[in-house]
Amino acid sequence: MLNSDHQSTAPAIPGTPPAIQRIKASDKRIINGQTDVNQLVPFKYKWAWEKYLATCANHWMPQEVNMARDVALWKAPADLSGEERAMLVRNLGIFVSAASLAPDNIVLAIYRNITAPECRQFLLRQAFEEAVHTSSYQHIIESLGLDEEEIAGSYQALPSVEDKEQFLRPFMAAISDPDFRTATHENAQVLLKTLIVFGCLMQGLLGHVAYAQVIALGRQAKMAGTAEQFQFILRDESMHCNFATDLINQYKTENPLLWTPEFKQELRVLFHKAVALEIAYAEESMPTAMLDLNAAMFGGYLRQTANRRAQLIGLEALFPTEENPLPWLSAIVFFETRVIEHQSDGALSWD
Repeated sequence: MLNSDHQSTAPAIPGTPPAIQRIKASDKRIINGQTDVNQLVPFKYKWAWEKYLATCANHWMPQEVNMARDVALWKAPADLSGEERAMLVRNLGIFVSAASLAPDNIVLAIYRNITAPECRQFLLRQAFEEAVHTSSYQHIIESLGLDEEEIAGSYQALPSVEDKEQFLRPFMAAISDPDFRTATHENAQVLLKTLIVFGCLMQGLLGHVAYAQVIALGRQAKMAGTAEQFQFILRDESMHCNFATDLINQYKTENPLLWTPEFKQELRVLFHKAVALEIAYAEESMPTAMLDLNAAMFGGYLRQTANRRAQLIGLEALFPTEENPLPWLSAIVFFETRVIEHQSDGALSWD
């Protein structure tokens, strides 16, 4: 159904319904569009539709992943160290407790401010995938027979976790206000900044230490089903970042006056802050080396990742070039938009 704003103003013949004005693809806009947000075609942002199809082709569900070996290993006291067990419980606690941040931000804030239906279609899929991630964490917790109350409080001794949440919440709160509109220059910048924080930093950087710690277990043939689900999730998040990058760049193209030197400087500060916050988590959660990882290794990875995220949206590199000590993690995070074939037995084919 089309909005009444899109009906023709030509005189109607008595006894006939008014003519409906056709939507032109060229009239669509990322924000402040005047075309019907329910009218998917004709396409203007075909890239968004293609990314939507790619995520659908990458569909998976946690119940498809065999957890039998994980359960047996978890029940064997000598097969996992105390540090490895504490690490897994802590990271599950972080993700299951913060899992609502991403879907809430999409459904309650971003979706209603984006007026391009192709992009809104991807956001709906993204919200569903975030719900799948939440169910994945719960699937692991239930499979291993973990105490839910213990899980919920397992990370609270680490100030860096609360610091990351405090960093993110103001951006989400700003555009969650029902009265928020992007009609002004200031508010259009607020939404753009939130998209960058959400897409490039929250999903593209923060949390990567925890993902890496769990995936590293799988690289040592431990907790393979759990590690596989975390790898699925990180791949999903990488596809979300790819979409966010294109959305941000299209937003900038249609609203070039927003991309001021002052605005770019604000973004540089935010990138530096995010890197510092994630390094702090690496240092707090990994005071000694484990699983062939140590806190110092994450510094190089995070700075290099921040450089790439910044450059993809038109900012210059923020940190001096240095060697990435975790190339296997970058290979997961920056696999571009290649579709992953998900097998029903829980195995991935990384084409």
